[in-house]
Amino acid sequence: MQEVGEIEAEISEVGVERVVRRILTYRTPRPLILPKDKSFWGPKDETIPLPSWLTEEDVAYYVSKFQEKGYTGGVNYYRNFDRNNELFAPWVGCKIQVPTKFAIGEQDLVYHFPGAREYIHGPKFKEEVPLLEEPVVIEGAAHFVNQEKPQEILQLIVDFISKF
Repeated sequence: MQEVGEIEAEISEVGVERVVRRILTYRTPRPLILPKDKSFWGPKDETIPLPSWLTEEDVAYYVSKFQEKGYTGGVNYYRNFDRNNELFAPWVGCKIQVPTKFAIGEQDLVYHFPGAREYIHGPKFKEEVPLLEEPVVIEGAAHFVNQEKPQEILQLIVDFISKF
């Protein structure tokens, strides 16, 4: 995705709707890898079923926005990691000093990045965020945890803010 125009051309070839469906329904508990052979997107004639938390109307909305604006803005976030690290360098070592609640889906691809689970459940996270409450891993949820398990997330938020 680092080469400008490369992933954008792939998305154009695969089709915006297929890309939206595939990304939103990705539930493989490992980092997302887009092979050069484009096999991640699956055969074009294969239907990508939607989970109960995602409607055809939701997909149509996202498709319309990505057709209007494109994917470059979102992809640029990943292209800019090195620059982001440079920009955040002055804050390395700073602690987040506010009460914090953290929740993640147990099938979230980010949770399965190398070192992520160890960081979330190990001492370093708590060192960097001293007022962090125990992290919550939501079973049966992936990356879009607030949409997939809205009642559980709402309850976590209500329970957390009610302490103040």
